[in-house]
Amino acid sequence: MKFGVVTFPGSNCDEDMVYVLQDLMGQKVERLWHKDTDLKGVDFVVLPGGFSFGDYLRSGAIAKLSPIMGEVINHANKGGYVLGVCNGFQILTESGLLEGALLHNNNQKFICKNVFLKPVSQTAAITKGLDLNQTVKIPIAHGEGRFFADQETMKRIEDNDQILFQYCSQDGIVSDEFNPNGALLNIAGITNSNKNVFGMMPHPERASDKFVANEDGKLIFESLLKYC
Repeated sequence: MKFGVVTFPGSNCDEDMVYVLQDLMGQKVERLWHKDTDLKGVDFVVLPGGFSFGDYLRSGAIAKLSPIMGEVINHANKGGYVLGVCNGFQILTESGLLEGALLHNNNQKFICKNVFLKPVSQTAAITKGLDLNQTVKIPIAHGEGRFFADQETMKRIEDNDQILFQYCSQDGIVSDEFNPNGALLNIAGITNSNKNVFGMMPHPERASDKFVANEDGKLIFESLLKYC
């Protein structure tokens, strides 16, 4: 599979993502610049974490206007795969490719720590290969990660099996105690109704290498490669 990793001014996880996809997972990777208008024939677009355009206005609000995003939206609307991690997730909600919004953490502080995630969706490629009874430990690093949507949208997301991950305890208990940012239903990631666009706040690319003593994130990439 050929991946394209987009760099916006302020992206800081683009090289991490390239390293994991190319060096660890053995995939072809194209580096895409935010002003590009050509996806260079990639099958899968990744919007990495960081602080695109300094997170001015709202996180992702300016990045969604970058020329590359027109192509990303066209790609997604044709059924092409897209993954947004952290700031990338924020860009996906701002651009309308994913429902809901990412608001300021309920403690109004930037949070950087490891969290445990419970895989939820049984139909999305990013979680289909995971054991739904086994949690994964993935780091978060965000100030605006509180997933929010109106009641109607939340019901639709639940009914359509669009919740990818929920924040939980190490043994899979989903409760407010293990919710780091106040996200509704402890949501850490969602997909669209067509299951080809994925967004998540935690950083699997930061937990995919034996040299950081955590390879749980690699399970997520392996699932994508197997089912996309």
